[in-house]
Amino acid sequence: MERQITAKSHKILFFNTFAFTVCFAAWMLNGVLVTFLAENQIFSWTPVQIGWLLGVPVLTGAVFRLPAGLLTDRFGGKPVFSILLFLSAFPMFLLSYADSYTAFILCSFGFGLTGASFAVGIAFTSVWYPRKWQGTALGIFGAGNLGAALTTLFAPTLLTALTQNGDNLDNWRQLPVLYALILLATGVLFLLFTDNKKPAVNNKTLAQMLAPLKKTRVWRFGLFYFLVFGCFVAFSQWLVPYYVNVYYLPLITAGLLASTFSLPAGIIRAAGGWMSDRWGANKVMRWVLGLSVITSLLLIVPKMEITSPGKGVMAKKSGIVTFVSDSLISVGNVSYSLILKGNHLDNADERVLIFPAKDVWQQPVVQVGDEVSKKQLLARGFTLIYFQATIWVFVGLVILLGSVWGIGSAAVYKFIPDFYPDEVGVVGGMVGVLGGLGGFFSPIIFGYLLEGIGVWTSCWMFILLLSAVCLIWLQKSTVDQQAAK
Repeated sequence: MERQITAKSHKILFFNTFAFTVCFAAWMLNGVLVTFLAENQIFSWTPVQIGWLLGVPVLTGAVFRLPAGLLTDRFGGKPVFSILLFLSAFPMFLLSYADSYTAFILCSFGFGLTGASFAVGIAFTSVWYPRKWQGTALGIFGAGNLGAALTTLFAPTLLTALTQNGDNLDNWRQLPVLYALILLATGVLFLLFTDNKKPAVNNKTLAQMLAPLKKTRVWRFGLFYFLVFGCFVAFSQWLVPYYVNVYYLPLITAGLLASTFSLPAGIIRAAGGWMSDRWGANKVMRWVLGLSVITSLLLIVPKMEITSPGKGVMAKKSGIVTFVSDSLISVGNVSYSLILKGNHLDNADERVLIFPAKDVWQQPVVQVGDEVSKKQLLARGFTLIYFQATIWVFVGLVILLGSVWGIGSAAVYKFIPDFYPDEVGVVGGMVGVLGGLGGFFSPIIFGYLLEGIGVWTSCWMFILLLSAVCLIWLQKSTVDQQAAK
């Protein structure tokens, strides 16, 4: 029997989305808090330690998504989501007492449970809506991703206010207390105002519930989600140091611009669900991956100033050098004009240059009285290539990519109830695990690429490769499905 939409369905969707937004904001806390503590030298953490502090909550949320989805399919979303909120609030509160790296790691591992809320909310939302509304409902729920934007947008300002603009740095401890109280209050509201519901078939054994994980299709969905959600989570944190290091912005400004990436992505995810219902998840996903390839390709070119050998001046015949200046060389009765270095790139950083610019010039390498032979080099050529990678173009492309990934996240979770209507919890949980692992491993990969290649845009090289692989796999699976019909 087809599920029917009721007022209760919309109420559950509201509380699911609200609770997920709160959880996502808490899940991303370390991206701002750890950066603040390290910049103000409150703790002497190495870059490796900082990387783990950013990654541990993401890893916890990823690993626990599968068991959270299984528990939701078995017991329903109301008890599971409520307990998750209460459990997460406790280590978040303890974070305010942390005085060592070990304490921070343990507390981060604990409140990282908030990341598992996605698997709970997906499964709990799914049981309240019919199949034709699944994409829209799950897309609206997924808009809770904007919790990441709320943290990057408001947490830096809150830290500045709580610490009296840095005069009382120890007051940073009030921020995790505030987050813990919000988690606790949300758990109480969820417990009081939601109704429980489980899938129609919820008496399967564990082996039966895990059976869909043997399908290649599930792992394909997982790879897609690794990109559109995992990398979204990674960049929600990675963009803060990116803006600080590449564009020399203060932390508050960097957090504000980072929020422009995650905020639209969260909101537009609801539109992505509607698009997937209307045109099909396969078509939407093809556009998403195609745009991801194009956008990441545009972002690869780094901010740079490269001086390279250019076109020099060679002697047309042998002779004695009789005159040398910055603009002219004479050999016997033959004169050679030289290109002078221009000044159009002076103060280039103060202007907006959308496209790469270049300057070419030549410098003498001979002196008066030198005897030169035919085709001997008289003046060395130089070419200066300058690309500003203007911040506003960068921000625009990043917002576009975040929005595209938001649509893609909804499309991935439209696939799941279409293929596995009675196993949304377990399949959604597994796909969520892989997506969460993307959020954990991607910053580590970005860090190694940055260290190895030496340019910040190396992260976009990884995104280009991953997007291309996903697009090729999607196209191949589509062809295979059509051939099987």
